[in-house]
Amino acid sequence: MRNIKMIIQYDGSNFKGFQRLKDNDNTIQGKIEDVLSKFTNEKIEIIASGRTDMGVHALGQVANFKTNSKEPIEKFQKYLYKYLPESIVIRSMEEVNDRFHSRYNAKSKIYMYKIDNNEYHNPFNRKYTYHINKKLNIEKMKDASKYLIGEHDFSSFASSKSKKKSHVRTIEYINIEEKDGLIEIYVKGDGFLYNMVRIIVGTLIDAGLSKINPTDVKTMLEAKDRRVSSETAPAKGLFLFDVQY
Repeated sequence: MRNIKMIIQYDGSNFKGFQRLKDNDNTIQGKIEDVLSKFTNEKIEIIASGRTDMGVHALGQVANFKTNSKEPIEKFQKYLYKYLPESIVIRSMEEVNDRFHSRYNAKSKIYMYKIDNNEYHNPFNRKYTYHINKKLNIEKMKDASKYLIGEHDFSSFASSKSKKKSHVRTIEYINIEEKDGLIEIYVKGDGFLYNMVRIIVGTLIDAGLSKINPTDVKTMLEAKDRRVSSETAPAKGLFLFDVQY
């Protein structure tokens, strides 16, 4: 069988997340599998680098699937482009080694979170940014982020719905950039727990609004208790930016 790798971009605004659901499916995975199955006359199941939640977007989601179809890769991609919703685009496709696995082979992921920090929001970005009209202190956000770098138990920054046995993860960097009131937060790590990036962003926002001191983040980490950290930032500002292998 052929093993085909895809880079996927999608606007998650109107989907129930990436992972296929059993009832009334309106997911990224479900849409792509339906189109691929019709094209190949096979039951196709795609494997993604990870699942994004309802309302979360992707600029560089990676997935792979196996097929007996001998059709050229170009035909696959053009068929998908024609029949997928406009909010889902397969940016590239290539045949890869049989052992390639989008999830298990991933070494790190980068997420990006967008905040519109202008007094009045940009109506054309409203579905892709979290609008905060009170000025954020970027330096305090950067100071707070430093406590999250490295290997830690991120229990305080994981949703109570997280089913992972271990909450230990390593964050390589958190970069915060601001231009013309648009703030982009990049978080790179070896893996992320359920809602982890959005809870981290919510905590950095609280530091930027002086609701907490940057040093409070260290106390939150040590507590290993979700109740001590900040609210989860809205899904609409989050993008799966890149997956590295």
